[in-house]
Amino acid sequence: MLDMFSLKGKSALITGASRGLGYAIAEALASAGAQTIVHGRDRTALDRAQAAFAQRGWACSTMVAEMTDESVVRRMARELLAQHGRVDILVNNAGGNIRKGLLEASSADWREVLEMDLTACFALAQEFAPRMIEASWGRIINMGSVMSVLSRAGIPAYTAAKHGVAGLTRALAAELGRKGVTVNAICPGFFRTETNEVHLRNPKFTSWVEERTPLGRWGEPKEVGSAAIFLASNGGSYVNGHLLMVDGGLTASM
Repeated sequence: MLDMFSLKGKSALITGASRGLGYAIAEALASAGAQTIVHGRDRTALDRAQAAFAQRGWACSTMVAEMTDESVVRRMARELLAQHGRVDILVNNAGGNIRKGLLEASSADWREVLEMDLTACFALAQEFAPRMIEASWGRIINMGSVMSVLSRAGIPAYTAAKHGVAGLTRALAAELGRKGVTVNAICPGFFRTETNEVHLRNPKFTSWVEERTPLGRWGEPKEVGSAAIFLASNGGSYVNGHLLMVDGGLTASM
């Protein structure tokens, strides 16, 4: 049974993986046997990640690229295909949030968040899907959020982008399923990561999360990693077009 969750012989690109949830996902996939390609914007952080993986005997390479320019994203994908031949598992984790409401956000703010959180997912899927289709096997895992199904004041661009990720996931699942490629999304709740430091320093917000989450706590990054193994492996081969809420029950109780 455990063999169903093995990723030996598979290559996996995880974007935005030098820290936080992306790092945890890369770590999990590597532990399951995947040859990982860890992407990020910070060369120093990527070098640390690669060294940590090497110490555990895990095959890992790195790639630096910005995700706010579609042409750069597509160039990165083509470089990776030239270097590695194929990417079996694509984890679209890279993204960002500009915490400005409707009256504060600029058009540039709106476009930046949409480019990072949604357009890059589409572009990478479009670049890697042909090789997956040729192999009749592929996994695309998009990173959504509880904001893929909920909303909060003050983050319209992020909420719109993550709702878009949900729609894109289902659309690609419908299109690629018969070709051997599954497309799913992981939708995290509130996790203890660097990205959420602004919230973690706010006792009122921290208490709100703990009170509204049925498990009564914030998530730990490794709890997203195990979900990624499931969706990436043959253990999740009949899961397609699914938004997997990894949120401690937050969206079940709101």
